[in-house]
Amino acid sequence: MANRKSVSSMTGFARAQGQDCGCSWTIEIKSVNGRNLDIRCRLPTGFDVLEAAARSEIGQRLKRGNVSLTLTLNRLSGASQFRINHELIAQIAELARKEIDGFDPTLLRLDTILSVRGVVEPVEDAESTPREALEAVLGRGLIQALQRLQEARAAEGARLATVLERQLGEIAALVEAARNAAATQPATLKERLRAQVAALLDAVPALSEERLAHEAAILIARGDVREELDRLVAHVAAARDLLAEAAAIGRRFDFLCQEFNREANTLCSKSSDVELTRIGLALKAAIEQLREQVQNIE
Repeated sequence: MANRKSVSSMTGFARAQGQDCGCSWTIEIKSVNGRNLDIRCRLPTGFDVLEAAARSEIGQRLKRGNVSLTLTLNRLSGASQFRINHELIAQIAELARKEIDGFDPTLLRLDTILSVRGVVEPVEDAESTPREALEAVLGRGLIQALQRLQEARAAEGARLATVLERQLGEIAALVEAARNAAATQPATLKERLRAQVAALLDAVPALSEERLAHEAAILIARGDVREELDRLVAHVAAARDLLAEAAAIGRRFDFLCQEFNREANTLCSKSSDVELTRIGLALKAAIEQLREQVQNIE
């Protein structure tokens, strides 16, 4: 499951639960968008050992996203399963006395003391299931929850891939419309250049041939958007290759969106034609919509 090749979203939720070893337990894992892989675990007191296993499993299966894991554990037995750690309370009081002048331990509130990690400890009687057995059960539950989370992220990723394909099709259609616009046709470009050169000669009659060639090259570069359109076509092809490649493509796709946007901006800045400018603005809007969706990809 961890090696499955598919477009994966960073958004998902999964739960595993059961009753074993005298306990009912629930493991919930949710993930949302994140620049890197950030893992947060909320575990009952005394089960910190499971955090290392959770981080290892999550790190092997996921590449990006803010992941939150919560373990809820309830004893099924009615017998007392906890004890107060009096030694720890004494250490806290002694530390406070040393650090705070005039400290009065009688002012400590009971609810404040009990909220300190480790003051209330789970205990096992002679008839209870060994801790190792319960941890093994919870470890299997963790794997189950993670598999379900991967399935949820893959399902959301499949929906995202469909949306991205549609948006890439829209961008490709706009690029083709720009290529077919009258302002980008060779005859139109030649006529515009001829008019611009004539205006230049009229303004500066004594212009040398070398200077004229230089100015003409600048005019051509300013008005010709075919290079930008060619690059946009290449970017669409690269984006489709990424979707076919799948796996963890989010970072590279995000960079590609920046390149899309750069070419669209250049096209708009070069355009002196109303139709081409309209297409360029539509391209920028479509690229922004694409970028928003890409932010969800692992």
